[in-house]
Amino acid sequence: MTPRERLLTTLQGDTADRVPVSPFIQEQYLSWYYPDRPTVDRVVDAVELANELDFDLMAKHNQFQRPHFLRRSYPNWQLSSSSEFDGRLIRYRTQIATPGRTLVQEEAVEEIGVATKGAMRVTTKHLLETPEDLRAFLEHLPPLDDEERAVMRQTIACWHALLGDRGVLAPWGFAGVFNYASDLRGSEALFMEPIEDETSYRALMDRMADAQCEYCQALVEAGADCIGIQGHIANAGTVSSAFFRAYIQEYEKRLIDSIHSAGAFTVFHNCGRAKRLYPNYRELGMTLWETVSEPPAGDNNLAQAKAALGDTICLLGNLDQIQFLKTATPAEVAERARQIMSIGKPGGRYIFAASDFLEPGTPRENVVAMLEAARESGVY
Repeated sequence: MTPRERLLTTLQGDTADRVPVSPFIQEQYLSWYYPDRPTVDRVVDAVELANELDFDLMAKHNQFQRPHFLRRSYPNWQLSSSSEFDGRLIRYRTQIATPGRTLVQEEAVEEIGVATKGAMRVTTKHLLETPEDLRAFLEHLPPLDDEERAVMRQTIACWHALLGDRGVLAPWGFAGVFNYASDLRGSEALFMEPIEDETSYRALMDRMADAQCEYCQALVEAGADCIGIQGHIANAGTVSSAFFRAYIQEYEKRLIDSIHSAGAFTVFHNCGRAKRLYPNYRELGMTLWETVSEPPAGDNNLAQAKAALGDTICLLGNLDQIQFLKTATPAEVAERARQIMSIGKPGGRYIFAASDFLEPGTPRENVVAMLEAARESGVY
């Protein structure tokens, strides 16, 4: 099988020739591995790396992670943006003028050279801090237009041409519904709002679910094989299963179902605590959940996750890339990869990977040992 066939077969719930081996690759590792390159890209350079090291690539580009309504102006939605560098942080300011109300969002990210493009910005001033902000946002939020759809089609066609049979395209949408709403309102405010003002909470969540369904369906129509959904804010360390079911689950399920109905797979990302949400995840019915992180980064155990979810949901991940992969010997890495594979492989619906993106400073020999052992032990 080609890497693309192997991944698609596994995502469909069937058994491939072997377990796909698909490390998460983004700018941090690419810029370290290719230190002389002025820019790196999650498709262009990741394909080159996958060809060199022979792995099955799930290309998780972030170009469309920033919503269309924070990229340019629309009628009744005049956007302006600026940035400044203080020697350590890049600070961004986005201003949106609507009739009668101006909305402002401020963000910051550490400047880390070529890898900065892959780093997550931290919101320091949220776009929707008052009831008046929310009303203006809901009244004037622009829909996705034909210009944005054309950009998606052109970009994804280019990505497919570069990727070929090396893997599948799994770009990020602009996050899960709760994740993105927390970026707009602030996570503390959003966690309290269902209790303090459920009407406003549901108005925002409904509108965000609708906007994200429209946006992600357009990505699928443009040719994306999978859509990445960030779901790590409402994790098992921050919410109970009951809270998740009462206030979050219906919106995430609406998004997941809309992507499936459009013909693509869903990749739901929670890289931390998840164990007590396993029943909720079964009900959500995402195609794939990543990253089955074990302690201390998460609270998961691959065997338990496999027993709870593995008959209906594909699992990805489990090898610690924060410490172990960077500090162990190649022999230790190979042995750990084989142990993980022995748990994830039976019955299919498993993709081998680390528990998040490969980090700078990870020895090449350890990555090679991980990939070789996983490929060899993953054969059915």
